[in-house]
Amino acid sequence: MPEKNLDFDTVINRYKTKCLKYDFAKKRGYREDVLPLWVADMDFKSSSYIEQAIIDQAKHGIYGYSNIQEGDGFFEAVKGFMKRHHDWDVDGKWHVHSPGVCFAIANAIRAYTNIGDSVIICQPVYYPFSNIITQNNRKLVVNELLYDGNGEYSIDFDDFERKIVKNQVKLFILCNPHNPVGRVWTKDELLKLGEICKKHSVLVFSDEIHFDFIWEARHNIFQEVSDDFKEFTITATSASKSFNLAGLQQANIFIANKKLKDKFKMMYEVSGLDEPNLMGIVATETAYKYGDEWLFAVKKYIKGNLAFAKKYIEENLPGVRLVKTEGTFLLWLDFTACGIDPLKIDDLIINKANLWLDSGRIFGKSGIGFQRINIACSRATLYEALDRIKNCL
Repeated sequence: MPEKNLDFDTVINRYKTKCLKYDFAKKRGYREDVLPLWVADMDFKSSSYIEQAIIDQAKHGIYGYSNIQEGDGFFEAVKGFMKRHHDWDVDGKWHVHSPGVCFAIANAIRAYTNIGDSVIICQPVYYPFSNIITQNNRKLVVNELLYDGNGEYSIDFDDFERKIVKNQVKLFILCNPHNPVGRVWTKDELLKLGEICKKHSVLVFSDEIHFDFIWEARHNIFQEVSDDFKEFTITATSASKSFNLAGLQQANIFIANKKLKDKFKMMYEVSGLDEPNLMGIVATETAYKYGDEWLFAVKKYIKGNLAFAKKYIEENLPGVRLVKTEGTFLLWLDFTACGIDPLKIDDLIINKANLWLDSGRIFGKSGIGFQRINIACSRATLYEALDRIKNCL
């Protein structure tokens, strides 16, 4: 059957669907009519193949305990997708399911570190990283990315190694592609990070959830950069970002080192979450088998949104700089040259523009004066949001 859900221009009403993005504004301190472009899900219907597969499963009428096993078609679909889209040969022996990448990060922290141990991240970075580290009573160590002021970020490798040694870091949480700054780390950059971690016996949790959205670079799977990196790496992927399935709670974690995998699984079982979501299994398998047409189409549309936003910002928002976006569907806007107190930017965005974006401050102190905006929405919605920023400035 042909793919039916390829209309990305039509605005779909998500209100009163228990949607975190739209239905929780008042509870989070915003006006109920705020325009939300914050949380990283899409405003698009997922593939019609996925929609139909979930309907068919629902019609079965029994929603009991579920799981996946070798030969049932699930891993074969995952393996095929990874090979087609990333030229990555994954092994079924590496695979562990998880309800999500954030859950997997928390699980890894508890499995591989002890209370008081140090975990390092590169800020500004996806804010749950720091929250999960501190909430699990580990020491947060921050390596600040270098920003050139003209829209590009790089890694301070000397600071990275120095802080690993000083704090006896046990675990590094890598974001690749990087959320929110949009970098797709080069093979050389990943090689340097990996060699430092190998030298000092630091495990790497590589969050690669956005790896299907690459615009100006080539994505490199961290554990494949060097033959021995997979021995100390936990790689996290999911169909949730690629196919807009976050609410179905299914992620695919790959751990080649058997001892690390066994530790991860043991901690997983201790959590009490030992069976995956039935609909998540069905949706992920279907996405990886039949979702290519939809994925290619949505990427083309989002790439168009990126070009539109870049042109609009250059022509209409003097003093606002779009940080170079090599990957993800999240834009990182630099307001630091606007001549406005960075601490007042949030107030303007929220109360004057009536927009719900992600304030840069939640990504770390180096994010103050920045805003993250999600462009996985209709072109009309994106235009409205950018126009509101123009008017409020």
